Amino acid sequence: MIRLDILSDPICPWCYIGKMSLDTALSGRDLNPFQVAWHPFQLNPDMPAEGMDRTAYLEAKFGGPDGAKATYGRIEEAAQAAGLEVRFDLIRRTPNTIDAHRVIRWAGVEGRQGPVVDQLFHRYFVAGQDISDREVLVEIAHSAGLDGDVTRRLLDGDADIADVRAEDARAREMGVTGVPTFLVAGQYALPGAQPPQTWQKVIDELTAPQETPTH
Repeated sequence: MIRLDILSDPICPWCYIGKMSLDTALSGRDLNPFQVAWHPFQLNPDMPAEGMDRTAYLEAKFGGPDGAKATYGRIEEAAQAAGLEVRFDLIRRTPNTIDAHRVIRWAGVEGRQGPVVDQLFHRYFVAGQDISDREVLVEIAHSAGLDGDVTRRLLDGDADIADVRAEDARAREMGVTGVPTFLVAGQYALPGAQPPQTWQKVIDELTAPQETPTH
């Protein structure tokens, strides 16, 4: 298996689109060569713990209502082209994602990161749920096969907050400025939401039979 490290934030729409494109590419190939590991990168590391009103956040980030509307119009088109249903209209607040990243980290111990990440994306972008809410995170953990009671106790404390922030900081020190960023075999970086065709080419190259040199 080839290691695929994915730097992502569960409130990043391009991360959701990028994962869907990867999944689409893999569904069209007989062999999945990747062992995936998800890593934290907070789009808004200074976001208040309680989050903030999403409309106010987007307008501040994109230069007013027109900028926010234009930016998210393009994102919605890209999501639909990737085969995703998104309901931005249901999202009321932009959350702080430190706790979501902690749950993803704990899921890695159990080999359950994929289901947790899928649930985080779905609940935020499709159901419009607040993925900083502890009860939502406990439900996600439980549905992905983790112990909900243990997850709740961990969330009530500060377990791994420093580690998540340190891993985020290391990514920035490596030069990562946005997500998604895909690191293939610890050597090659693919930034952004790559289309399925790009991933199909990568997969085909990685799984092609190696020619034995002749002398």
